[in-house]
Amino acid sequence: MQATPDPSIVRIDGPWTHRDVSANGIRLHVAELGDGPMVLLLHGFAEFWWTWHHQLTALADAGFRAVAVDLRGYGDSDKPPRGYDAWTLAGDVGGLIKSLGARKAHLVGHAWGGMLAWTVGALHPRLVSSVTVLGGAHPLALRRAVKRPGQLRASGHLFRFQAPMAPEKWLVKDDASAVEELFRNWSGPQWTDSADFAETVRAFRQAMLVPGVPHSALEYYRWAFRAQFRGEGRRFSEALRGRFAPRVLQLHGEEDRCILPDTAAASRRWAPDARLERWPGIGHFPHLEAPDRTSAALLEFLRTSEA
Repeated sequence: MQATPDPSIVRIDGPWTHRDVSANGIRLHVAELGDGPMVLLLHGFAEFWWTWHHQLTALADAGFRAVAVDLRGYGDSDKPPRGYDAWTLAGDVGGLIKSLGARKAHLVGHAWGGMLAWTVGALHPRLVSSVTVLGGAHPLALRRAVKRPGQLRASGHLFRFQAPMAPEKWLVKDDASAVEELFRNWSGPQWTDSADFAETVRAFRQAMLVPGVPHSALEYYRWAFRAQFRGEGRRFSEALRGRFAPRVLQLHGEEDRCILPDTAAASRRWAPDARLERWPGIGHFPHLEAPDRTSAALLEFLRTSEA
């Protein structure tokens, strides 16, 4: 019988401190390290806070207060039955910044976390110093790109995840082997052949088996799809149409087969001054596939934003 791990398994030991923080009506688990301007790290689908373990230490060593959060429904954060719409998720992030005692924060997000960073920057710009997006795109850029054949094929999982129950069962089958399948399909070939890939994916597979995580993770996709046919989706699009105020850095792998590089580049329609770096040989996970290069690019951008 397949084991169901306790949520506390994600509280991996390290130089960081684990904390529970109340924000926007729920409890969020964070790992925190360092002092200085706050950098809030937002993970993507099938990940949890630990996806940023390389950047946590690099940021803290450089004089920043690095905070990696388990988003709503993930890891050891609360997993309520609802609240996976962009408005509420943005409220989680805004509330977390305030609950951590900061006036504002630099947001760094991967994939879903990146789209959430774009959203918080648009809806709550006074709380955001800058936005860095890895392997992601502006929500409206992705919405437009999905209508084109290339991104439509790359987003096939979005449509498969709309079915009830079956995707949850698929995610946890065989000790969450589907998580490894997704990571392997979306990553660059150099990383997938490494021992680091096996170790990293093992942690994500275990975290996916925490009760409530598969359903919560899929609810992000379900809201994003179904909102397109509802008034809330139209209101969300209108809220994001204006010029984006915070400074933006985009780090994107040329081998990303989940969010295509051209989709990421189209985000500049809403942030014309955004800086986009496209990295050959890197897939959907720059922060894991090229952690040192990611940390260096991020620190250069953050120091400039703080100047």
